[in-house]
Amino acid sequence: MNAYFSTLSDALKEAGIFQPCLLLDRDRLDSNIALVKGRLDPGLAVRLVDKSLACLPLLAHIGKALGTNHVMTFHPPISEAVLKTFPDADLLYGKPIPVDAARAALVKADADWSRVCWLIDSEERLAEYGALAAELDIELRIAFEIDVGLHRGGFADPETLSRALSALHAHKWLHCEGVMAYEAHAPLIPGLFGGPTKALAKASAQATAFVACLGADQRRILNIGGSKTALLHHGGVANEVSMGSAFVLPSDFDTSGLEGFQPAAFIATPMLKVVEPMLPGPPAVTRALQAIGRFPRKGCYLYGGKWMAEPVFPQGMTTNGLLGLSSNQQFMGLPADAPARPGDYAFLRPTQSEAVLQQFGSIAVFAGGKVTDRWPALPMA
Repeated sequence: MNAYFSTLSDALKEAGIFQPCLLLDRDRLDSNIALVKGRLDPGLAVRLVDKSLACLPLLAHIGKALGTNHVMTFHPPISEAVLKTFPDADLLYGKPIPVDAARAALVKADADWSRVCWLIDSEERLAEYGALAAELDIELRIAFEIDVGLHRGGFADPETLSRALSALHAHKWLHCEGVMAYEAHAPLIPGLFGGPTKALAKASAQATAFVACLGADQRRILNIGGSKTALLHHGGVANEVSMGSAFVLPSDFDTSGLEGFQPAAFIATPMLKVVEPMLPGPPAVTRALQAIGRFPRKGCYLYGGKWMAEPVFPQGMTTNGLLGLSSNQQFMGLPADAPARPGDYAFLRPTQSEAVLQQFGSIAVFAGGKVTDRWPALPMA
């Protein structure tokens, strides 16, 4: 581990990066892509999740490697950027968007929104989108959100989906493309209740029952899964899975479904100060807390902080509850023997890629021992 992060540090210095940045290890990214290609069921396509890979060059790199132009999208400004950059991209919304937000995007018409499939989670929203399509005199592609155990919304059972499909006949400008299921709960089901394998099989069986309600021309998109479960699907009715975070493996995605994947994204930031830390107040309080192991004898202050990330280097670096977090100069405890100096880099591993990849404006791309490029991230808004 020391040698790896020393190499990253040398590359950052050579590139003249002396402030907090998001560093992407492209070699590790490519290794993770290869694992996806090797493990993905041959009957499934991959739909890339743009909120988790919110960088157009990153989406392009993965899409080219996997030969996919399918994108799952979540936020109209990002959807618009993806539509403009990838003229053959096929977009599916991963959450229902308020009809007024959809209207605003469609009226603005700065991109080819005909390549977007909107998500419908209720008969009420179906009626809203039907009215919108009639108002604008355009055809809208839709898919139905179905609940296969997560219970976060969508159609609860095949009977309610069948009613919605019957109601669809009244909305001539809406065309059903299929369904979207998400079973993020499956890896978290304890053995007492059957465990992840049984939960995943149940979710797949439920999806099959929903799909049986669809007509032959309503099954183009049969989407299931996310990064934690996509590679565990074999057989079943689905024809595509969604994946995003797995490619860079933030710590929240350390699951059995992604064994062998490597973390490929890190926050790197210089240490501003290396100190023998003291708490405000009488020195005796600091000494007493250090004696019982509640406060470190060595520490550092980072350039920035308060990220959704966990410290990974120097080894043994930790946050400290007594001083708390800071987005300006975050204190971190260090082992007494840590060879740290001001100007050295600290590294943190994001807990998620969603939002974190966008926090630094651009992504420093590390490959072959050097920082080879800066990829602009998509803006947060």
